[in-house]
Amino acid sequence: MITLHQVQKYFGRQDVLRDASLHVGPGERMGLVGPNGAGKSTILKVVLGEVDPDGGEVFKAKGIKVGYLPQDLVQFSGQTVLELAMDTGDRIAKIEEEIHQIHADLANDPDPEEIDELLARQGQLQTIFEGLGGYDLEARAQKVLAGLGFRPEQLNRDVGELSGGWLMRAALARILLSAPDVILLDEPTNHLDMESLLWLEGQLVKSGSSIVLVSHDRVFMDKVVNRIVEVEDGKLYTYGGNYTEYEVNREARRKAQQAAYEQQQERIKEIQTFIDKNRARADTAKQVQGRIKQLEKMERLKPPPSEECLALELPPVERSAKVVVELLDVDLSYGEKKVYQGLDFQVQRGDRLALLGRNGAGKSTLLKLLAGIIPPTKGRRLVGGRVKMGVFSQHALEDLNPENDVLNELSGVAGLMPQSRLRSVLGVFLFKGDEVFKKVKVLSGGERSRLVLAKLLLQSPNVLFLDEPTNHLDIGGRQVLEQALKNYDGTVVIVTHDRHMIDSVANKVVHVDDGNISIFPGNYTDFARLWRSRLEQGGEAPKKAAATGSKPDQPKPKSQEAKRARAEARNALYRKLKPLKDKLAKVEEEVEQATQRLDELTSRMVEVTPQDDWSGWQELSKEHNQVQSRLEELSTKWEDLALAVEEAEEQAQID
Repeated sequence: MITLHQVQKYFGRQDVLRDASLHVGPGERMGLVGPNGAGKSTILKVVLGEVDPDGGEVFKAKGIKVGYLPQDLVQFSGQTVLELAMDTGDRIAKIEEEIHQIHADLANDPDPEEIDELLARQGQLQTIFEGLGGYDLEARAQKVLAGLGFRPEQLNRDVGELSGGWLMRAALARILLSAPDVILLDEPTNHLDMESLLWLEGQLVKSGSSIVLVSHDRVFMDKVVNRIVEVEDGKLYTYGGNYTEYEVNREARRKAQQAAYEQQQERIKEIQTFIDKNRARADTAKQVQGRIKQLEKMERLKPPPSEECLALELPPVERSAKVVVELLDVDLSYGEKKVYQGLDFQVQRGDRLALLGRNGAGKSTLLKLLAGIIPPTKGRRLVGGRVKMGVFSQHALEDLNPENDVLNELSGVAGLMPQSRLRSVLGVFLFKGDEVFKKVKVLSGGERSRLVLAKLLLQSPNVLFLDEPTNHLDIGGRQVLEQALKNYDGTVVIVTHDRHMIDSVANKVVHVDDGNISIFPGNYTDFARLWRSRLEQGGEAPKKAAATGSKPDQPKPKSQEAKRARAEARNALYRKLKPLKDKLAKVEEEVEQATQRLDELTSRMVEVTPQDDWSGWQELSKEHNQVQSRLEELSTKWEDLALAVEEAEEQAQID
C-alpha cells in the first residue's frame, strides 16, 4: 500500500535517511526502532507527505486512508471529547449532515413532488449510513474512550480544557474509530496508564489496519508488531517477528557484519602490502597499478556500531535503618477531593517497589508523600535513621543550569572525583567523547533525563524515589537506567508504566486504586500472572499468615485431644502437599532441562551465522523458539504450583 524507494533526506550536513527503502503491506504491524534522532519520526512524515524527500520516491495506493498520531498535537477547542472522537473525517459525518438538511427541508412544507424526491434521498442515505456503522458510532466512541481511560462525566468536556496527555488519548480514539487503511503512531504510549496501554495493545492486534509504530516500550512492541525496521546510520534494516526476536537476529547480523568488515580489512592490508613491496619494481608495475585501482573501486564496509556496555561502578551506599520511611494514619486532600484517608504505609530497607494504577489514582501522590515533597493533610510521616534520599521527577530537569556543559553540571555534585572518573560515569549514561562538553540548554529531553539520573546516583543516596524516569528515554537510555538500578544496592520506589523496567528492577508491586493500596510480591510478570485477576475480581492482596492459636470463643481442647488434632492436621497437610510438591519437583527438573537446552541452542546460534548455513540456522532458530515457549509454560506452571503450596501452608497455620 505504501512504498519508499531509495529515499534520501538531509538536515543540514546530517544524512538522516540514505537510500532508505520500505514497504508497508496490508495487515502488517511494523515497529520502527533506533536511538532518538535516528530518523524514525522523519520516516512517518515522509509517508504522510509532510516532509519531502531529497531523493528517491514515495508510492501510495490510490485512495488510501492514513491515520496519524504525532508526538506533539496541535491544540483543539470548540468540540467535546465525544465529538472529537466521532469526528472521523469520513463519509459518515457528511451523510449525517445531509440527512439533517433533508429533515430541515421537509419541515418547510415543500411541494408533493419535492417531498417524494427528499424522502427517496433520505432512505438512500439512511441505508448507506447504517452500512457504515453510523447509528452505533456514538456507542462505539464511548466504548473506545472508556478503554483509553475517560470516565463518562469527562465525555462532554471541551477538548480545549484537556492536558496534552488526555488530548492525545482523544485524538487516538478518533483514529481508531475512523478505521484507516494505515495507522501511523509516534510514541502512543507516552501518556497512557497501564490499563489503557493494555487495552490499546488488544485493539491494535485486532485492528484490520496496517500499523507503523514508533515506540520505546519493548513489551508493547513484543505484543503488537510482527515486523521490526531498524533505523541505523540512515539505513533501514528489516527483521521478521517482534522486538525480542529482533534483538536475537540483530546480534547475528552484526556479528556477520563485523566478520565481513574484518575480512575486508585483512584483504586491504594484503593488497596494500603488495603495493608497498612492489611499487619500485618495473617488472610488477602493471600488477601494482591493478591493485591500486582495485583498492580505489572497493566499496569500503563499515563495522557495526559499538554497543560496549559499561558498568556503573559506585561505592556501596550507607546502610539505612530497617524502616526507611513510614506513613501513619495519613490523610491527603486537594480541596474537596480526598486522595488518601487513614493511610498506613511502610517502606523497608531493600524494598524495590513499583507503584502501579491508572492515571489519577494517586501513584505520584504516594511517592511525593513518602519522599516528603508534599505534607499530609493529617497524620505523620516518619523517616528512619541514616536515610539519605534521592528524588527524580520531571521538575528536576528544570533545575539543571542551562549555561553549564554536561561535565561541569555533573562535577557540581561529584566533590573531589577526578575528571577522568566523571567522564567514565557520563560514558555509562551515553555521553561519549565531545558530548560531555554540550551545553545543557541544547540537550534533548532524553539527554537531560540521563544527566539528572547520573547526578542523582553520584550523590550516593540509599533510597531512590523515581517518578516516571523513562519519559523521554529511548531504548538505549532505558537499558542504561535498568542496569544502573540493578547495580544499585539501596531501596527503590518507582512510578513507571515500562513493564520491562519493572520486571528488571522491582521485587514488589504496589497497586494504587483511588486511595486503596494492595502490595504484591514479585515483579510485573508475577503481578500479571498470579495476582491481577484476583484484584479485578475483588480479591485481596496476599498477606502473611495470622498468628496461630486457639480462637477466643472456643474452649481450649484437652491435652490428648490437642495432640490428636495436631497429628490429624499434620497428616491432612502432608496428604495435600505431597502431590503438589511432587509435581513441583518434576516441573523444576523440566525447567532445568529446558534451560540447559536453551543455553546450548543459543551457543550454537552464535557459532553458526545465517550467512554460513542459512537452513541450519533456521532450524536452530525454530527449535530455540519452541524451547523458549516451553520454558515460559513451565515457568508459569511452576509459579502456580509454588503458590498453591504456599497457600496450603499458610492456611494450615491460620487453621
